Amino acid sequence: MSNSEEFTFPKEKGEVVTYESPTGAREIYVKSIKETFKFDNIKEEDKLEGGDYYTGKPEDEKDEVILRPNPRRFVLFPIQYHEIWQFYKKAEASFWTAEEIDLSKDLIDWDNKLNADERYFISTVLAYFAASDGIVNENLLERFSSEVQIPEARCVYGFQIMIENIHSETYSLLLDTYIRDPKEKERHFDAILTMGSITAKAKWAIRWINDPDSNYAIRLVAFAAVEGIFFSGSFASIFWLKKRGLMPGLTFSNELICRDEGLHTDFACLMFSHLKHRPGRKIVESIIVEAVDIEKEYFTDALPASLLGMNKDLMCQYIEFVADRLLVSLGNDKYYNVTNPFDFMENISLAGKTNFFEKKVSDYQIAGVMSSAKAEDKDDHTFRLDEEF
Repeated sequence: MSNSEEFTFPKEKGEVVTYESPTGAREIYVKSIKETFKFDNIKEEDKLEGGDYYTGKPEDEKDEVILRPNPRRFVLFPIQYHEIWQFYKKAEASFWTAEEIDLSKDLIDWDNKLNADERYFISTVLAYFAASDGIVNENLLERFSSEVQIPEARCVYGFQIMIENIHSETYSLLLDTYIRDPKEKERHFDAILTMGSITAKAKWAIRWINDPDSNYAIRLVAFAAVEGIFFSGSFASIFWLKKRGLMPGLTFSNELICRDEGLHTDFACLMFSHLKHRPGRKIVESIIVEAVDIEKEYFTDALPASLLGMNKDLMCQYIEFVADRLLVSLGNDKYYNVTNPFDFMENISLAGKTNFFEKKVSDYQIAGVMSSAKAEDKDDHTFRLDEEF
């Protein structure tokens, strides 16, 4: 049985996930997609295309250029979508492997400089990360790669599948290195089944893959939330360690992966901008807000105690801040209107300050790759994430 089959939802109702956390018994209700889009007192005209509550019609996808059957999808040149091709070249220029991460000094910090609460926090973060890239890849393999018909975007998705494998390998190596008790190690590797707050995140993401009625546009928003919201707080937690000068192998790998995931989120926003038929603003908002609620519950579990410069209230505010950035990038208004509570995230692209495309992570870029892309780049990007929000 595949993970997708294990996480199948009834169409009408969601599911309550119950679990034991350090603060006691907790539960999370993961809605069905039908419940996500259930609104009271909505005018019929608001459900029509152009209205705030429009979810799409079956014929919409036949009218999308990027989704229509394309007999030239097997041939790449001449490039037709220069912005999309630029994303592929930027991803290619940023290639790295797990073997380049030096973990030799991390165990000293793990054993001697982190306390028990900090080790619990970071190990819970890594447990989610170890499974999350596989969920992203399942969506890419089962849905997006087969749905999108333009070769430039297929190149991006193909490269993303490979780099997500590298992320998954890296997180597995990190857990394997830090957690030496065999039973605890197994529990962390099986986190989507053994850790309730992570189970809820996995269920929320996988339900979109399995749902035959959700169109590409809606699922694009949902997986922008997975990579832009479900990952953001966890990235911030590891940058928090970097600020303290701890765990150099972990923090370097986090810089590389954070850059990659920022590119993936930006690409989702770009693909969204290419759609002719987009979901209504309230539909987009409901997806993002629901993801934020799930993520807040996760950090209530992962951060049971206040740590130096880090607690669940600050983390929840940061998640809201990042969600506002994503909403604006998708053409919506801000929902939470909060400030960034973490000074150490001011220069990180997920905080909306520095563009991932231009940020050099430890000078990691393959020489020469971008020169050909720049020659192809005709226009500046429509969706940029470096504005001051």
